[in-house]
Amino acid sequence: MITPLIALIMGSESDRPIAEKAIKLLEKLSIPFESKVLSAHRNPKQLEEYIEKCTAEVFIAIAGLSAHLPGFIASRTLKPVIGVPVGAKLGGLDALLSIVQMPRGVPVACVGIDNAENAVLLAAEILALKYPEVAESLKHYRMA
Repeated sequence: MITPLIALIMGSESDRPIAEKAIKLLEKLSIPFESKVLSAHRNPKQLEEYIEKCTAEVFIAIAGLSAHLPGFIASRTLKPVIGVPVGAKLGGLDALLSIVQMPRGVPVACVGIDNAENAVLLAAEILALKYPEVAESLKHYRMA
């Protein structure tokens, strides 16, 4: 098995339609990834163990409502975390604000509501600094 470069984490199974957009683009870009459903509220110990053992270099966290997931992950790793707010309630503004209003010292990047594709592209840009094959794949994607 190829070591994943991106860990895609959904806070709940209801986030899967948004995650599927990310998965489709990750496959198109040929970026190795793994996806999990792990909640910061319902199974925090499992999530913490996963973060600790995860070899991926970038996390994408998809979460709605209070959107605690991206911040939880960011507080437990030095790897980049990209939050994708889900428009579950209040048009997604609650999730958006939960992600972008992280306290100083625990940054989380944030893309637009339900915009998992931009999270993948941002993660690819980060990885492209180290992996020429990701840079090449991203270049071809942008030219298409």
